[in-house]
Amino acid sequence: MKPLLFFQILFVLLSCGQSPVREQEKTEYTTVEGETMGTYFRVSYSDTADIKPEIEQMLRDFNMEVSTYIPESKISAFNQSTKGMDFEEGVFTDNLRIAKEVYDQTKGLYDVTVMPLVNYWGFGYTEKKPVTKVDSSKIKALLNTVGMDKLRIEKKGKTWKITKSTPGVQLDFSSVAKGYGVDLVAKLLEKKGIRHYLVDIGGEMVMKGKNPKGKKWSIGINVPEVEAGITESIVYLALGNNAIATSGNYRNFYEVNGARYAHTINPVTGFPESSKLLSATIIAPDCATADAWATACMVSGLERSAEYFKNNPQLSACLIYADGDKLSIAYHNDFEKYIQPAD
Repeated sequence: MKPLLFFQILFVLLSCGQSPVREQEKTEYTTVEGETMGTYFRVSYSDTADIKPEIEQMLRDFNMEVSTYIPESKISAFNQSTKGMDFEEGVFTDNLRIAKEVYDQTKGLYDVTVMPLVNYWGFGYTEKKPVTKVDSSKIKALLNTVGMDKLRIEKKGKTWKITKSTPGVQLDFSSVAKGYGVDLVAKLLEKKGIRHYLVDIGGEMVMKGKNPKGKKWSIGINVPEVEAGITESIVYLALGNNAIATSGNYRNFYEVNGARYAHTINPVTGFPESSKLLSATIIAPDCATADAWATACMVSGLERSAEYFKNNPQLSACLIYADGDKLSIAYHNDFEKYIQPAD
């Protein structure tokens, strides 16, 4: 009986060792698409179940927490309040927590209380109207309402009491919320036991496992130039279990009298930030963190951003910048290990 038992065990071990290969070959993938947060979402996953309705409902609920474009959302209610509000610990407070962590590390260069300035420059929830004549006195007045130091946060159990020291303080989670939404959808897939997936909301992504070809997920970083096509890439990556986000000033901007105003607003100067840094791509443990740090880099510029990565080994970065009349790339924290030839 002992030899028979040995071969039975060996057969089971060999079968288990081969099953992932057979499973990957037989796995059917589903792709669902839709619109959210003013952009698209696209989710590919290794299952045949249609979970698009669940994804859409989750994203609708999420927007009711953090979208400044929905008057009935929690963030809109907070922004219109004079003294602040109480929040139960959850989606809203998670976004605020992540934002505060990056705010502290960047010494205020990343700041989600920048909403009044975003509106002034025509990139917010108010009328999309380009600034044809800059009003420096108006910007100075708005700066008095900007700064996370103007928020007082008190936690009592699972309740956060968020108080404004200045009535005009308003929050803008657009630099973290899209990534957080990606994380939410990824968690939904995890709960359903889905082992291979890619979640993409407007270019912010989380991926796990393999693509339908049984390989790592292959993505590209856009060429950060106005005339470049949406699918034209400068760097190609092969990713397995990663979260990634990119921020840049080469798509969302307008020009007035030869001056270009981009959507990334510096909360210290009050003006749209302009530097030789053209795009920042961050790989992080979660997409909300990657999203926030990508924006932080665009506000901070090339040199300051390089310092951030010395203190954050969990972040990998690809910073594309103007080097005279050509594009150059600076990599940080082993970002190069994800690079692959164009496929």
